[in-house]
Amino acid sequence: MLDPKRIVQSGYDRLGPRYREWVALNAPHVRAWFLGEVLGRVPHGANVLELGCGPGVEAALLAVGRRYTGIDLSEVQLAFARQRVPQGTFVRGDFTQIALRRRRFDAVVSLYTFNHVPQAEFAPTFRRVFEWLRAGGQFMLSLGVGFDEGSVQESWLGVPMFFASHESGTNVRLLREAGFDLELSEIREETEAEYGTVCFQWIVARKQG
Repeated sequence: MLDPKRIVQSGYDRLGPRYREWVALNAPHVRAWFLGEVLGRVPHGANVLELGCGPGVEAALLAVGRRYTGIDLSEVQLAFARQRVPQGTFVRGDFTQIALRRRRFDAVVSLYTFNHVPQAEFAPTFRRVFEWLRAGGQFMLSLGVGFDEGSVQESWLGVPMFFASHESGTNVRLLREAGFDLELSEIREETEAEYGTVCFQWIVARKQG
């Protein structure tokens, strides 16, 4: 039986440092734009959680002057993140299932991660994030924009990888049903060296006070 989480964990473990190198070369302008949005909205001293932190590419900036926690399935990628951000807290686990204290975080960030989450887990995970945030907290993330009920690409960067996504309108509806107000929702195209043009939806959602 297909186990999406095992495929994702194994894939990123096998990729090792290659994934970190690939990130540096692909869509740097879009990443930089959205990370600027994030950093401009999250003040120093805030408590920040990153879902799917990978090798710590964003963590290096998110952790500056903030309390930072990163969660990821891949112990290999977490080892890189710990080296990069030794002052951060890193947890190996499945963020769709992990138990965290309610109203603990000022911001939750997740870039290029929900495209590895099964469709059925989007709505309950959005509700969990809503509970983790303090009043006024923000959920800042990227989401795929094409309907994919769940598929395995046999050679993504040379390893099998699981992908799933909703249409952009469904993403918005699920976030609103979880209780969020959307402050930003923008679809941007990116060019990946191996795979050409891809689109992601970039969202800032707020839990009102």
